[in-house]
Amino acid sequence: MRQTTMGKGGPTISAFGIGAMSFSNFYGPTNEAESHAILDAAIELGVTHIDTSNIYGMGGSETVIGTFFKANPGARDQFHIATKAGITTDADGKRCFKNSLAHIETELDGSLARMGIDCVDLMYIHRRQADMPIEEATENLAALVKKGKAKSIGFSEIAPSSLRRAAAVHPIAAVQSEYSLSTRAPELGLVQACAELGTALVAFSPVGRSLLTDTPIPREVIPQLGFTSSNPRFQEPNLSFNLAITDKFRALAAEMGTSAAALSIAWLIHQGDHVIPIPGTRSVAHFRELVAGCDLQLTASDLARIEEVLPVGWCYGDRYNDAQWMGPERFC
Repeated sequence: MRQTTMGKGGPTISAFGIGAMSFSNFYGPTNEAESHAILDAAIELGVTHIDTSNIYGMGGSETVIGTFFKANPGARDQFHIATKAGITTDADGKRCFKNSLAHIETELDGSLARMGIDCVDLMYIHRRQADMPIEEATENLAALVKKGKAKSIGFSEIAPSSLRRAAAVHPIAAVQSEYSLSTRAPELGLVQACAELGTALVAFSPVGRSLLTDTPIPREVIPQLGFTSSNPRFQEPNLSFNLAITDKFRALAAEMGTSAAALSIAWLIHQGDHVIPIPGTRSVAHFRELVAGCDLQLTASDLARIEEVLPVGWCYGDRYNDAQWMGPERFC
């Protein structure tokens, strides 16, 4: 397994991680046994980073990780654990964002209890509170490090300009952002800013929420998935266009003797040593397929062929609908 560091001077971890949203039912029904099997496979394959959140399955993802650690004494020491907080609801049940120290510490305490651990390796603010300067939010995260509840800090879905302001207050180990062959916006400043500052870019949805695999989500299943069914890229006519275009990518992967999922992961890893894909999956077989991408060595010619079939901007539809865009920072 390829290795990298989580932030400047940070710990050595695998250059590939587990996006543990899939340990909840976000992408379809799953269970504890399936999630534990993926963690077993991760240990076997040398995958050490787990990226979760307090809201994945409303604590369900963290609970599954906790039961795995309880059933496997010593397993916690084999993983680099990241979690997030900051997304909540107001008194009226409306989604909102809170970055106060009181809120994120209370949420982190709940995460630690669910996972049965006393400290996380990385604590992110999941979404920025718009009326709080990022410097203050950074100081709140840094306070968790001082209290021994987190070893490093990060943010999810922030702009390069915000990263620079945060990094002036405290080292930022990681920024999590959607990044894949179907979502290239991070290349307009975020990839570069992370590299300059020694910050890891943790890339979620690295296989385009299944579009960049050999088995995209079946049309008949999409209506059953809340987020996916309302996502512009999975609504017609966009879906048909996207499937037709990615058919060429699947054919290219087959010609290169690999799977589309593995080729997607390999492409991301080749974008910089600081880029860490964190795909989510409910299947051990698919997990192994994804991990295989870490071993693919792509030449300049290979990368050019990939760009030819999936040029920048090929994907139809925005990556979020209007409601889903509440929180992430747009910067281009």
